[in-house]
Amino acid sequence: PIIGLTGSNGKTTTKELIHAVLSQKFKVQYTFGNLNNHIGVPLSLLSIKDFHEIAVIEMGANHQKEIEFLSNISQPNIGYITNFGKAHLEGFGGVEGVIKGKSELYDYLISHNQTILVNESDPIQREKTQRNFSKINFGTAESQFNFDLIRKNTFVGFRYKNEEIMSRLTGDYNFTNLCAAATLGLEFGVPLDKIKNAVENYEPTNMRSQIMHRNGKILVLDTYNANPSSMEEALKNFSQFEGSKTIIIGDMLELGDESVKEHTSILQLADRLNFDKVICVGSHFMAVSPERSFASTQYLMEELKNNPIETKNILLKASRGIALEKILEVL
Repeated sequence: PIIGLTGSNGKTTTKELIHAVLSQKFKVQYTFGNLNNHIGVPLSLLSIKDFHEIAVIEMGANHQKEIEFLSNISQPNIGYITNFGKAHLEGFGGVEGVIKGKSELYDYLISHNQTILVNESDPIQREKTQRNFSKINFGTAESQFNFDLIRKNTFVGFRYKNEEIMSRLTGDYNFTNLCAAATLGLEFGVPLDKIKNAVENYEPTNMRSQIMHRNGKILVLDTYNANPSSMEEALKNFSQFEGSKTIIIGDMLELGDESVKEHTSILQLADRLNFDKVICVGSHFMAVSPERSFASTQYLMEELKNNPIETKNILLKASRGIALEKILEVL
């Protein structure tokens, strides 16, 4: 079978977790990196060999009709939308447009009598999948599969039938990504001890919620991408870390007319969360808070060479275009 995956945040992490879990029992091919557009999806499909039993295909989009197109090419038997967030608002035309665009995966699955994986704790997913068709669900006590959230230190995990499974991921937002992977594992008959093994050994890479220890400091490297939904989650999660905290946040791109409003609201949130230091990078933050912004990552690097950050915890989060990970050299 082919498992199709889209959503505003968490696609790649979820895809990698599903791959890790299902690989405990099956030969699985999956989208490499984030080759998830009209060129990447066909390349991923062409890489499926005869011996593969399952393929996990990630589909990305920044405007309407893209997911419809990619669903028709990949023809998934099971589909999952991680969430509907404030991503690519410019191309989709606001949040309503995002919901409509991502839901094209549901439209494909329903019209082809295939199966939808539903996170019942997400009101939009619940509403969109109310009708009577094939689904696998998790997320509430009434669901087929239900998991309890566990937090230990900075990491997140889940409990299922008295078994505690901890990941090396940070942030409650990764809880649903873990649940989706575990649900598919259980549905496909992967034993719980093998699911535990897969989750506990999964190392986040690619600058997605990666925790690093450097010179006695804890760094959260989350510079692969950012939009208002994922930025808000990252800040709230980081605010719970023990000890002093600095956030270095970069512009959120592709927000169109909403840009000023969204960047302002993130700074207001940052102030409410009382971080010891807030540093911004990029022209969008520059426009709303020049006194704490740097025009580029390069300028910030020069500053940090002379004035290093003293706090115990540092969060780095920005859109891809900001390349914020470069400042690791000077931290």
